[in-house]
Amino acid sequence: MLKKWLAHPLTRNLDLDDPRVTKLRQQVIRQDAFLSQIYVSWYTLLGNSIPPGVGQIVELGSGAGFLSEHVPGLITSEIFFLHGMSLILDGQKMPFAKESLKAIAMTNVLHHIPAPRQFFSEATRVIRPGGVISMIEPWASPWSKLIYTSLHHEPFDPQSDTWEFPSSGPLSGANMALPWIMFHRDRGLFQQEFPGWRVERITPLMPIAYLLSGGVSLRQLMPGWSFRAVERLEALFTPLLPHRPAMFAHILLVKSPEP
Repeated sequence: MLKKWLAHPLTRNLDLDDPRVTKLRQQVIRQDAFLSQIYVSWYTLLGNSIPPGVGQIVELGSGAGFLSEHVPGLITSEIFFLHGMSLILDGQKMPFAKESLKAIAMTNVLHHIPAPRQFFSEATRVIRPGGVISMIEPWASPWSKLIYTSLHHEPFDPQSDTWEFPSSGPLSGANMALPWIMFHRDRGLFQQEFPGWRVERITPLMPIAYLLSGGVSLRQLMPGWSFRAVERLEALFTPLLPHRPAMFAHILLVKSPEP
């Protein structure tokens, strides 16, 4: 009942895999002043992590966001046709030449890729040495487990014994725990299978702010002017709490230079 009452009226009862939902979510983000500031904060992290030098920058799953306003020359993409995108692109098979990219940026995309090994194989091919994969993804903590299993519409299974999951659709198919599984629980396995990548940084983020915003699927819960106060409170108190509560993380991977 709580989830039904909190559901955003623009997207309530719509098929998640309908491209119109992605377009409506863009409207939700723009109209929610609190949520849009969260995205600006995320985009600042993504933009600051992109290395200088040659190579193109590609964003996967650009549809609902506006990273292109913060990263000059960004190539936007979506997995289905959506007006305004540069490319229709599946991250599991990318139409780029070998080592032609210096960065792939993603916001809430990896946990929707049903065959992540295939994505990282492709990323290894198309990203140049010294290039990066920079992403904002859900993160598993005792706090986020409670929220994601009780209030969120996407599957969250930190106990999964595999990185793969059924491909029911581009947005409905997911495991929100996948980034935590790959880069925390199974980090040694990831390094074994993809030795050309270094996990440069994992920064836990936003135990409270995103929840208060309502995100893209729930109603706005906080006015835009309160964002900075919430941000300061998180920065002050989160490091003092046990187990570092977080709902998201900024994950930065760097492709090692060739020997």
